[in-house]
Amino acid sequence: MTKRKQDLIKDIQNLLNTYQGVSQTSINPALLEFMDEETLIGIIDSLLNQKEDSKEADTEWLEQFKTK
Repeated sequence: MTKRKQDLIKDIQNLLNTYQGVSQTSINPALLEFMDEETLIGIIDSLLNQKEDSKEADTEWLEQFKTK
């Protein structure tokens, strides 16, 4: 496995571990080894989009408590 793929897999694992209230995630690199770099980058993009969507939903929910 290339260093680049190892780094991408670590990035995926790190992103999964940024969710609060979720136990630490450890990915066996052999499970993702068969994927090409483009697929791994797609997974990272998807995780980042999910985090952004979640952040926007939280912000919208908090906005309702603002006093005018």
